[in-house]
Amino acid sequence: MRTLLRAAPPGTIYLLLSYAALSLVPFLAPLMGAPLDDPWRLAGIGLFGWITAWALCKRPAYFHWALLPAFLALPTELYLLTYYGQGISTHHLGIIAETSPSEASEFLGSQAWLLGAALLAVLAWWISTWVVAWRTRALDWEDRSRWVVLAVLGTGLLVLVYSYKYGVAPQRPAAPAAVGGAGVHLVKAAPAASAPRAVRVEAPLPALPPLPYWAKLPFDLRAVAQSWPFGLAARGVDFYRERVHLAELKGRSAAFRFGAHQEGEAHAPQVVVMVLGESSRYDRWSLNGYARPTNPLLSQEQNLVPLADVITPVSATRLSVPVIISRKPAMQSLKDGFYEKSFLSAFKEAGFKTFWLSNQVSFGKFDTPVSVFAKEADEVEFLNLGGFTDTASYDAVLLDPLRRALRDPAQKVLVVLHTLGSHWNYAHRYPKEFDRWQPSLHGVDKPDVTDKSLQPRMSNSYDSAILYTDWFLANVIGVLKESALPASLLYVADHGQTLYDKSCRIAFHGHNTQYEFHVPAFVWYSDAYGERYPDKIAQLRRHRKARLSTENMFHTVLDLADIRYPDEQLERSFVNAKFKRHTRYVDSYGWTDYDNATMKGDCREVIARGKPLPRS
Repeated sequence: MRTLLRAAPPGTIYLLLSYAALSLVPFLAPLMGAPLDDPWRLAGIGLFGWITAWALCKRPAYFHWALLPAFLALPTELYLLTYYGQGISTHHLGIIAETSPSEASEFLGSQAWLLGAALLAVLAWWISTWVVAWRTRALDWEDRSRWVVLAVLGTGLLVLVYSYKYGVAPQRPAAPAAVGGAGVHLVKAAPAASAPRAVRVEAPLPALPPLPYWAKLPFDLRAVAQSWPFGLAARGVDFYRERVHLAELKGRSAAFRFGAHQEGEAHAPQVVVMVLGESSRYDRWSLNGYARPTNPLLSQEQNLVPLADVITPVSATRLSVPVIISRKPAMQSLKDGFYEKSFLSAFKEAGFKTFWLSNQVSFGKFDTPVSVFAKEADEVEFLNLGGFTDTASYDAVLLDPLRRALRDPAQKVLVVLHTLGSHWNYAHRYPKEFDRWQPSLHGVDKPDVTDKSLQPRMSNSYDSAILYTDWFLANVIGVLKESALPASLLYVADHGQTLYDKSCRIAFHGHNTQYEFHVPAFVWYSDAYGERYPDKIAQLRRHRKARLSTENMFHTVLDLADIRYPDEQLERSFVNAKFKRHTRYVDSYGWTDYDNATMKGDCREVIARGKPLPRS
């Protein structure tokens, strides 16, 4: 541009420096302790984005409005990079969509004012740069080079459309035999016994050849999404696709069948209960060796078998629960939705009546990755009318619906109890009489989870929340004993919590610490169940210290009920003699092998010894 050759006025310099600052946001990741792959490629994508916007719009004033979302999202991006080691993702956008203002206010506490101030600051920044962009004509792109760039961009767009429609040829010449695939059409020759005939093309005309490999453009939407500010649009597109996918998932999976049936006494009464814990940490259970007596009641249960080494692949409820209740692989957990149904449908096929009883929030405006599966149950009850605030129900609200479910004439019953467990605010998860360790968060007005000075109170209230969970689970077991039916119960938490441990400067969850990946879990069984399935109990006790993940839970809960299906994986069931351990991946700067990682610092950050596998 000719304007670049002349001395730029201060306003123009301010505008260009503002654009440069936006582009540099991804490069702050290493300063926050997060990895940055291929920075040169990222810089090239950012430069290409600015050139494209400038060429299409001629002057900054015409595309500056499109930058407003990036300005407003900047505080959130920096917050996530600082505390979670990654920027805004589809997962974060999903949490925002599924969280009410009151819940967000409770979590942010006093930081809500800081966020509001930051948003006002970036809004003022955007307005000031827009005024400069509107007034200055020094950055207008008016010479012929703009048309050259537009021609190149147009050609590139045509190449992308062509490759999308007709595919790309392999890098090396294909074998002489016909090959099927995207853009390469199968050609069927006439039978040998018939008269010579012309070759018939199976694809609709015109059948154009695939794009030569050398003409393939180095375009990757995932790489574009990592750039800033234009990459934010790619993240929005990905989020929109995920919402559409969730909305369509029920219809797409309607015809899915496990082909499940129950072996043995198929019509004999039986109860299976799955309890989904919330934000519970393995090393805060006295059942697992914690010094404080947080499990005084469960520790007295003779038929309770704690599981010593269970990890969750990701430390967020909306992503971890689907892995627990379906065959969704750990390394697909960051993607919303799954094409299969959950174990609820397998139990229904085997003749069980199914219940989903939840003390979490209901579906709300959108289907969530959890609610899509919950809808498979015969009866669904959401009993929490207060969200996650101090008006939320305690988990005891689930006990009466559980009793009603066990009195159902079906007598073969599966019940899923989705609890609030130790969800923040910890002091809101239990009645005053369980506030055992002092000082606590009780009486603290709007405690701020980001305020490290509250660590002793947070820690004490967290332990009291687990004490209440112990009481609740002991009462669930008591209800099962009252029924006198052969019963089994599997408890597992969705993820743990980090609690400003020692010198660690982070709390809550969504990080990559051992405190959040290592979760408590146990199996309890009634005497009648033990008499019916002695072999399963023997295998359960044999594997109580095995290296497990939440991927094992789907297979185990079905095996507990002796439910079989054609493509079952009994090697994933820890109540089965065929059990084998598998590689346990966790989301830590990519997919890290948990058992081949180091635990860094007081945060116990899970760090791969080699290079983690990329997130898909």
